[in-house]
Amino acid sequence: MSSGAAMEYSVQATGLTKRFGNFTAVDHISFEIRPGEIWGFLGPNGAGKSTTIRMLCGIQDPSEGSATVLGYDVRRDPEAIKARIGYMSQRFSLWGDLTVRENLEFYAGVYGLDASTNRQQVDKWLERSGLTDRQHGVAATLSVGFRQRLALGCAVLHRPQMVFLDEPTAGVDPVSRRQFWDLIDRFAEEGTTIMVTTHYMDEAEHCDRLAFIAGGRIITQGTPAQIKREQMPGIVLEIRTDRPVEALAALYQHPAVREAALYGVAIHAVVDRQESAPSVAASLQDHGFAVLGIEPIPPTLEDVFVALAESNQGATA
Repeated sequence: MSSGAAMEYSVQATGLTKRFGNFTAVDHISFEIRPGEIWGFLGPNGAGKSTTIRMLCGIQDPSEGSATVLGYDVRRDPEAIKARIGYMSQRFSLWGDLTVRENLEFYAGVYGLDASTNRQQVDKWLERSGLTDRQHGVAATLSVGFRQRLALGCAVLHRPQMVFLDEPTAGVDPVSRRQFWDLIDRFAEEGTTIMVTTHYMDEAEHCDRLAFIAGGRIITQGTPAQIKREQMPGIVLEIRTDRPVEALAALYQHPAVREAALYGVAIHAVVDRQESAPSVAASLQDHGFAVLGIEPIPPTLEDVFVALAESNQGATA
């Protein structure tokens, strides 16, 4: 690793590939993460997100391609990387029979913090994460949301320059997810670089930049605004009807509708032209549905991802 000038990228991957026998889990992906950035990695389960993170953390060797993390090569210097990063997965191991404080103190010791720094960092995290009142409670009795906060604390007590979060809010209720992201945002504000994988599209809006992965390949990357502006193939109509679930099947029979999915109590349908809206509404009414509203709306990241994933699936089928 070279010293001196400020690092241009915290992570740089080129043609990164991982094969398991005849199966290619990650297929020649390339991307960069800038220092201090929240970089989101989005995709369905099995798309290759976790495998990518394990390669970057020095846990698995790439089959092909190259990557550096904080200037260290993932093949040559995995131990140097592990000492300088934080890593938290949805399966992060907590000691269920130890208290919240004891778990934090244990991991602080693993990272080699001296006794005084250990106490300071543990106290600081307990306060920051809202766990002070629960510090003497056994970890196994915590709710999922509080366990996630504790797991994050265990991963960052040594104040790493780079944090990898692999599906950190899986199975967590919406309020706890919002509180967890408040913690992530504060880390980024303090200069920590964060790579986070998720399949929750609302979380992706927190990211400075992000990439969509499907079938092991990155299908687009950029800022959330850029992706929504440039990558949406068509116009999104928000349709409100009396029976949205049943109306989905009817929508797919209309030649102008390319994609359709439930979005809360409404339907988001993708069409080529805004002028198709009256025809779509008339078709639903002909099928016996009451159309309560239909209007073009700006696409969400979920709209874009569904459309891109569908087109990518068709291209590779």
